[in-house]
Order: sequence, then structure tokens, then C-alpha cells
Amino acid sequence: MRGNPDAHELVAPGSLPAVLAMLAASPGEWTPIAGGTELMVAHAAGKLEARKLVSLWGLPGLRFIETSPESIVIGAGTTFRDLRADSTIAAEFSLLARAASWIGSVANQSRATLGGNLVNGSPAADSSPALLVYDAELELISVRGRRRIAYAKFHTGYKRNVLAADELLFAVHLPRRFALHQQYLRKVGTRRAMAISKVALAATASMEVGVVSEIRLAAASLAPFPARLHQTEAALLGHALNPETINTARHTLLAEAQPIDDIRSTAEYRRRVAVNLLDELLLQLQPERRSQ
Repeated sequence: MRGNPDAHELVAPGSLPAVLAMLAASPGEWTPIAGGTELMVAHAAGKLEARKLVSLWGLPGLRFIETSPESIVIGAGTTFRDLRADSTIAAEFSLLARAASWIGSVANQSRATLGGNLVNGSPAADSSPALLVYDAELELISVRGRRRIAYAKFHTGYKRNVLAADELLFAVHLPRRFALHQQYLRKVGTRRAMAISKVALAATASMEVGVVSEIRLAAASLAPFPARLHQTEAALLGHALNPETINTARHTLLAEAQPIDDIRSTAEYRRRVAVNLLDELLLQLQPERRSQ
């Protein structure tokens, strides 16, 4: 079944205040569309339920990257091509730059936006694990004002989030304190490129005298939404990476993961691959083992 353009209305107010005014006047009536790389696929398949769309594409108030000594702020309308081209992101947030390179083709990267990727809320979203381990905060905006929340608290279920009906995701805030952390990101998919992940694991970590002094773990495709792995983190934090600790972390991850069976993979496969990725990460954190 093909989508019918006549069944949908698309407006482009041309400014961020105008968009916010429309959302406030008719909460829940208008669906924002940015690059359209997800919604237009749904439309082509005749599965786009939203009938009234308001365009965010090209709004200068949403497409920006601002750097200060304390943080980098990325507008929700920033494309993945923009992220790949930014020198600060490449130097300090290499996991995000790498994830940006996984978003479809170069053409997709030139249209797909960071905000759209997050609000779409796919459990397999490429950018999400990196943002989670970088302690990202999201800035939400409406005519009522602005609020900031931890990205880890944004998703509430499969493709559900905390956005109110009159709110937009305005920007992503990343603290600039991870440049000296060991960083890890691995995606397992059917192909090396242009493939939805079966499993992805991201981490930032610090070691002190052989002990895990700080660690953040996040995964894609192991839960109904991209999520931090707090229980597995707790099994590692403050411990030396000896066989007992590693074995405990492996079993904790197997219990914490909540993947599903779908057309791309099975839940059991995802669990086992996730454990293998955890093993690879923990080996990376131990230089003495890598040299053996």
C-alpha cells in the first residue's frame, strides 16, 4: 500500500516561535517533521498515521553547534553530517561522531537530524548509546518556557517519551569532561554500513590503579528504548577487573538486558553478543591483558 499525499497536510511556518505557537494552540494536533528520514519512509509505505505535519526543516533556531569551556550544545535540527564535520565533537566526543557516520548513506546524514533521531525513539537508534554515556541533557522548549532533563530519563517506553504535546526538543547539552576517559562503541549489524543494529554497546570509563573508578554503559536493541545499563555498571564500579568481577558483570548484563525477537535477530543472540561486546570493552580497559 502506498501513501496518499492528499491524506496529509504539511505546513512550514518558517520560524521557531511560529511552530511553538501552533503546537500551543492545538496540542497534539500537529506532528513535527524535521529531516523526514523516518516519517517519509512510513508515508511511502502507507503507514504514516499523522495527518497534520509541521516542518522544522531549516529553522536556524534549531540547527547550531555552540561550544563553551564547560559544554557543547547541539541544536535538535543539527544533521548528522554537521556532527561529523565538527572538530570539537571529533576530538572529545568521538563516539557521537562515529555513530553519526552509521546513519544510512551520506544523503541520509545530510537530512536526518539529531533531534529527530532521539524523538523517534527507536530502540536501535545509533546516536543514543553515545549520548547516554556522555551524560547528555536535553533542553525542551514550548511557549511556556524551557526545561532540561537528563537524556537517560527521556524515554518512557517503546517510542514514548516525556515531551508534552506542545513541546519540542530544542537542544542536546554535553559536558566537556570525557576527553581523557577511555571510550568504546561497537555496533553489530547485518552489514558494515547502512544497517539497523542488532546490538550496540557504548561506554566511557576511567581506571585508577587497576580499579574501575568511573564507568557508564549504554546499549541499543537490548530494551524497549536506548538505555543505560545501571546494574552492570554497579557490578564493575569500584572493582578490579579480575575474573570474578568480569564473571559477575557478564551475568548481570545477561539478567539486565531485555531484548526481543524480531526480523533482525533473536533475543538470545542479542544477549550473547552484548556479553561478547562487554568482554571486548573490559579487555580494552586492561592494557596488560591486551599486550599478552
